[in-house]
Amino acid sequence: MTSNPIPATPIPTTDELRPLRDYQAYLDEGRFMLLRDRTTGEAFFFPRVLAPVTGSRDLEWFEASGRGTVYAVTVVQKRPPTPNYNVVLVDLEEGPRVMSRVEGLAPDDVFIDMKVQARVAQVDGKGILLFDPAPENQIAAGEKAA
Repeated sequence: MTSNPIPATPIPTTDELRPLRDYQAYLDEGRFMLLRDRTTGEAFFFPRVLAPVTGSRDLEWFEASGRGTVYAVTVVQKRPPTPNYNVVLVDLEEGPRVMSRVEGLAPDDVFIDMKVQARVAQVDGKGILLFDPAPENQIAAGEKAA
């Protein structure tokens, strides 16, 4: 019986395994980036060293459109004078789902299926991903009022 040795795969060093650090660095620069599997073209979130499903390491960063749709929303009730805020799950146009907040309107005014647009804000010197209502929501609200 002959054995076929499995070729050794080089193990990346800790410095090479840095998708979360890279993601945060992009946010700190004001850029919203996602990872995608080059073999399938599938985007995914949260950043990781292997693509989900395929386990591929052939990944690339790309600029996200930032367009999305609210999948779920909840309002966190705070004791006054601290204001309430919402927490949302947003389905991005590129496919992944992310957790964030929608700003620019009252927390209770955010609704499921609302179109939103991502933006990167700076808080304490760090970039964070937030969403604002997309312009088409204002058009649709105006049409309903007419």
